[in-house]
Amino acid sequence: MPQIGLTEILFLLGILVLIFGAKRLPQIARGLGSGIRNFKGALQAGKQADSQEIDDRDP
Repeated sequence: MPQIGLTEILFLLGILVLIFGAKRLPQIARGLGSGIRNFKGALQAGKQADSQEIDDRDP
Protein backbone atom coordinates (compact mmCIF):
# COMPACT_ATOMS: atom_id res chain seq x y z
CA MET A 1 0.00 0.00 0.00
CA PRO A 2 1.48 3.38 -0.94
CA GLN A 3 2.55 5.89 1.68
CA ILE A 4 0.57 9.11 2.10
CA GLY A 5 2.88 12.09 1.92
CA LEU A 6 2.63 15.77 2.72
CA THR A 7 1.46 16.63 -0.79
CA GLU A 8 -1.48 14.23 -0.61
CA ILE A 9 -2.51 15.49 2.84
CA LEU A 10 -2.44 19.12 1.68
CA PHE A 11 -4.43 18.17 -1.42
CA LEU A 12 -7.10 16.47 0.70
CA LEU A 13 -7.27 19.44 3.08
CA GLY A 14 -7.72 21.78 0.12
CA ILE A 15 -10.58 19.68 -1.20
CA LEU A 16 -12.19 19.60 2.26
CA VAL A 17 -11.97 23.39 2.51
CA LEU A 18 -13.62 23.72 -0.90
CA ILE A 19 -16.41 21.28 -0.03
CA PHE A 20 -17.24 22.27 3.55
CA GLY A 21 -15.81 25.77 3.89
CA ALA A 22 -13.24 27.04 6.33
CA LYS A 23 -15.80 27.81 9.05
CA ARG A 24 -17.21 24.27 9.19
CA LEU A 25 -13.89 22.38 9.34
CA PRO A 26 -13.21 23.07 13.06
CA GLN A 27 -16.73 21.89 13.89
CA ILE A 28 -16.23 18.72 11.89
CA ALA A 29 -12.83 18.06 13.52
CA ARG A 30 -14.30 18.68 16.99
CA GLY A 31 -17.14 16.26 16.30
CA LEU A 32 -14.75 13.64 14.97
CA GLY A 33 -12.50 13.98 18.03
CA SER A 34 -15.48 13.70 20.34
CA GLY A 35 -16.66 10.57 18.56
CA ILE A 36 -13.23 8.96 18.83
CA ARG A 37 -13.04 9.88 22.53
CA ASN A 38 -16.47 8.34 23.18
CA PHE A 39 -15.49 5.20 21.27
CA LYS A 40 -12.30 4.79 23.31
CA GLY A 41 -14.25 5.32 26.52
CA ALA A 42 -16.75 2.64 25.52
CA LEU A 43 -13.91 0.24 24.74
CA GLN A 44 -12.32 0.87 28.14
CA ALA A 45 -15.65 0.38 29.90
CA GLY A 46 -16.16 -2.88 28.03
CA LYS A 47 -12.70 -4.12 28.98
CA GLN A 48 -13.28 -3.24 32.63
CA ALA A 49 -16.65 -5.00 32.62
CA ASP A 50 -15.10 -8.09 31.02
CA SER A 51 -12.24 -8.24 33.51
CA GLN A 52 -14.64 -7.73 36.41
CA GLU A 53 -16.87 -10.52 35.08
CA ILE A 54 -13.87 -12.85 34.83
CA ASP A 55 -12.79 -11.95 38.38
CA ASP A 56 -16.30 -12.63 39.67
CA ARG A 57 -16.36 -16.11 38.10
CA ASP A 58 -12.91 -17.10 39.43
CA PRO A 59 -13.27 -19.19 42.62
